[in-house]
Order: sequence, then C-alpha cells, then structure tokens
Amino acid sequence: MNSWKPATALFVGAGSGLSASIARCFAAAGMKMALAARNADKLKPLCEEIGAEAFACDASDAGEVEALFASLDNSANGAPEVVVYNPSYRVRGPLLDLEPKEVAKTLMVTAFGGFLVGQQAVRRMADKGRGAIVFTGASASVKGYARSAPFAMGKFALRGLAQSMAREFQPAGIHIAHVNIDGGIRNEARGIVDKPGKPDSFLDPDAIAQTYLHLVMQHRSAWTFELEVRPWLETF
Repeated sequence: MNSWKPATALFVGAGSGLSASIARCFAAAGMKMALAARNADKLKPLCEEIGAEAFACDASDAGEVEALFASLDNSANGAPEVVVYNPSYRVRGPLLDLEPKEVAKTLMVTAFGGFLVGQQAVRRMADKGRGAIVFTGASASVKGYARSAPFAMGKFALRGLAQSMAREFQPAGIHIAHVNIDGGIRNEARGIVDKPGKPDSFLDPDAIAQTYLHLVMQHRSAWTFELEVRPWLETF
C-alpha cells in the first residue's frame, strides 16, 4: 500500500509552543516549511533552526492571505501540499460586558481566516488531486463555556467549516481534518508545567505534533476527519 509523503507545508499562525513543535516535526519528516504569522520577525530563530521561510500575514485579511499564497506559488518550493491553520483570538468576560469589536475580531481571526486560507489552499490542491488541510480546534469547538461565548462561536464555526470542506473536497483527493485539542498544553516558558505527582497532566506539544504528522500522512483509504487529543487526567 503506497503512502503519501508530502514535500511542502505551510503553517499559518506560527509561533512558539505547539506550532513550533509541529513545524519541527514536519521538517524532520522531510517537508520544506513555510511559516506565516502577523509578526514574521519572531519566527527568525525557528526558521534558522529548521530551514523554513517566514511570511508576514494577517490571516483575517483576504488581501494578505491571497498575497501569501501568491508568494508561495512563486517561491522555490511552490504551493504547499499541506496547510495547517492555527490562529485564534479570544476575548473573555460576562456576555453583557463584551465589546462587539472584540467579538468580531475573535470571529474574524478564529473562523473567517480559516475560510480564507482554506479557499486559497484548495484552489491549488484541486488541480493536483491531492493535499491535506488541518484546522486546529479546542475544547471550545464542542463545548461553549460560561464567559467565553466569542471563542466558542469562533471555534464552532471553524469546525463547521472543516466539516463542509471535507464533504466537498475529500472526494477530489484533498484530506480535510479537524483536531480538537481538549486540554492544556505544557509550556514551561509560560509556567504551564505538570502538576506535582501527576506526570503528563498537560498535553506534550511534541506528542501532539506526532499526531498531526500521522494525520497528514494517512493513506486515503483510512482518512480521519476529526480526532481529539487530551491528557490521561483530563475529564471529558
């Protein structure tokens, strides 16, 4: 059984933590990486480490997303065969106190940007009859928490986008997947470490990265649309 080995990947919403782990994992698997973020300068150390190219892009801006993909088309590596959408923004608080502009920004970054990136990606993948697009979700993708309505709205919308895209484009050979990261991610730089006496109580970003790699390299006879990752101590 032949397995697909993509050669190029784009990570939108790159930074430290989970995104850096996924970028390193994909690069180690042989993919040429392109990393996109609002502030491309912050990506310089990671780019030097894994030989990636950085691009400045506001994922919620249609013009900037179009320009990003046009730049990739004209780059040495060409259009990406794998795209991961990771940006999110959130505003929290009592519903009655929320600023409408902040709620709108949450929806634009978390969900509308996913549409913009997904649209540009499938335009290029459809001609080749192959590709993979992964949308990063969260607990809020399936559970709306109190005082967190905007984030739930954005993540629910992103999950709906992924479902619709999967039904439309998987028959054309494009693997669409949604990952629900249901739990806190370990990040020592931010003081997020395992609880005393409870190892692996937070998600290991390198372990999540391995899950993403498995997902994008699946054989098309057994594609996964949605999966959840959570630490063994996390309640459902």
